Amino acid sequence: MRSQKSEVGSRKLRWLIIVSALVCLLSLVFAQTEWKQALSGYQFDFSRDHASHPEYKIEWWYYTGNLATADGHRFGYQLTFFRVGVDQQPVNPSRWAVRDLYMAHLAVTDIDGKKFKYAEKLNRAGVGWAGAETDRYRVWNEDWQAQQNEARQTLLKATDEGISIELELEPGKAPVIHGQNGVSQKGSQVGNASHYYSQTRMPTRGTIVMDGQRFEVTGASWMDHEFGTSFLEKEQKGWDWLAIQLEDGTDVMLYQFRRNDGALDLHTSGTIIDANGKATAISAADFTLEPIQKWRSPQTGAEYPTKWIVKIPARNLEFEVRATIENQELITNGSTGVSYWEGAIWVEGKSSGRLVKGRGYLEMTGYAGAAMGTVFD
Repeated sequence: MRSQKSEVGSRKLRWLIIVSALVCLLSLVFAQTEWKQALSGYQFDFSRDHASHPEYKIEWWYYTGNLATADGHRFGYQLTFFRVGVDQQPVNPSRWAVRDLYMAHLAVTDIDGKKFKYAEKLNRAGVGWAGAETDRYRVWNEDWQAQQNEARQTLLKATDEGISIELELEPGKAPVIHGQNGVSQKGSQVGNASHYYSQTRMPTRGTIVMDGQRFEVTGASWMDHEFGTSFLEKEQKGWDWLAIQLEDGTDVMLYQFRRNDGALDLHTSGTIIDANGKATAISAADFTLEPIQKWRSPQTGAEYPTKWIVKIPARNLEFEVRATIENQELITNGSTGVSYWEGAIWVEGKSSGRLVKGRGYLEMTGYAGAAMGTVFD
């Protein structure tokens, strides 16, 4: 269920979209070559890399988690902040000049209550409505924010009509760098890539509000931070992405790209992180994702696979992934313009013959609307 916007907010949003679209068209002509590309050899430094990277055109900070109350009431949440560069060096010195656009998505899944609600924001940085700092980790969009304190805890706070989160995340395992040699390659062309890392198991506590009812919760979160300039190619329709936390301490990140002709893209990959934090990169040849059940959205008509069989033979891993509730679709026409499915999942299967269970999040794009390759082109 989407939160209702006020008339004033709707007018501001329409105005921002119109202005931003015009500026984007001009910037593509005059400033496209000024952005830095994600290239092999990048050296991560986590005293700085949680913060913003304005020299790259596209950046996002992404949080999901599976949480529960003391008596077992279960929730999932997503809070994502996006930055999209418009003009790296605006000619207009005014603070109203648009250098970056900032978007944000908030979603809460009441697993036991079978409810899903989400909200979205779109703003620009120049007048302080949104932003991301470069010397410390703090990103915000109006009153939604994520920031790191001196104790290295991450604080998340976001409120909208009917839903709210206020959470404190401990670092947990050390950050995991995905891909090879500091770069996660997304396409065949040099630079069609990102610098991508995760904090895969962050102990979490705080509060969730759903429909006016406040819940004290604990659990585990997953954080992704990704930045680059050109990501996908026109032939890439969308992706299926999994973040899994198994009860034996293993964490798994997998994604596959789907092409317009229905084939799987070779730039599919993943990472397996053991209980001690050791990460192993895997390629498209090392795993399979097989959809076995679909849900049809009554709003977009898209058919999203909500149950999958995942196999990683070299690690003796095989498990079933299923949505905790089927309708976890976000229709974000007021911000990114993308409709996608992002939701909490259950995981159950075998690891080296032993029963294993877990939880996680599944993201699916390109099932509704334009191919994602045209969005990121």
